[in-house]
Amino acid sequence: MFLSPILPLALSWLLVFAFCYGAIIGSFLNVYIYRFHTGKSLAGRSHCLSCGTVLRALELVPLFSYLGLRGRCRSCGSYVSPRYFVVEAATGLLFVGSLLIANSLLEMIYLFVVCSVLVVIVVYDIRHYIIPDTLTFSLTLWVLSWYLFSFTQGTSLMHILYTVVAAACASGFLFFLWYVSKGRWIGFGDVKLAFPLGLIVGAINVFSMMVLSFWIGAGISLLIIAAAKLQRGQLGLRFLSSNLTIKSVVPFAPFLVAGCLVVLFTKLNVLDIFTF
Repeated sequence: MFLSPILPLALSWLLVFAFCYGAIIGSFLNVYIYRFHTGKSLAGRSHCLSCGTVLRALELVPLFSYLGLRGRCRSCGSYVSPRYFVVEAATGLLFVGSLLIANSLLEMIYLFVVCSVLVVIVVYDIRHYIIPDTLTFSLTLWVLSWYLFSFTQGTSLMHILYTVVAAACASGFLFFLWYVSKGRWIGFGDVKLAFPLGLIVGAINVFSMMVLSFWIGAGISLLIIAAAKLQRGQLGLRFLSSNLTIKSVVPFAPFLVAGCLVVLFTKLNVLDIFTF
């Protein structure tokens, strides 16, 4: 980490700054997610989605505004989705993690952008069950640009090629699942997203990223299915979840991103789990 020589107190303040800056970016990402592909300008004033009241400055403070208003609009009292708070907090935490693992200021900026795009992809996919090609292409171009810069700084061409091949293999594996299942298991957007995610974690971590993605996805989806079936039984609503599957519960992209981020920040090798 390029900040390792910094005194602990100074580092603590930098981490606080990174979290606050990430929360501010998260607030912007919330606006971007809401207005993406709607034709609405990002320059417009933020307003309550229920009553249309323009929000005041104090109501736009990341995290604290949501807590202070207890998740409701000041004017009409309507419910505000906790997604806004979660996105701001998650982006702040991702920026802190990026600060801790970055080896240079430029790499930190690179990771900030990567994490921001991943947040948008996850939330958009959860809301709409689709990953816009614009986001996947932009992420791929950004990561490839970083590898090009790394090459000019002395990174081996073979290392870059190995990473590209490993990322392509991850995408190819998901393509196989998509093709065999005719899109029932995963979406084609997941196939395309796996490539830039593989580039982000690097060749030696692609396998761990993929395994973790399926582990996380299976665990969370089975919990949701079990909870839904339990609720159906308690309420006598036998039609509620009779055809639930993992794909119908949650889209796969959030699990892919989760696997990517776990490996990126922890360097976890799943093979070590089975080493005694």
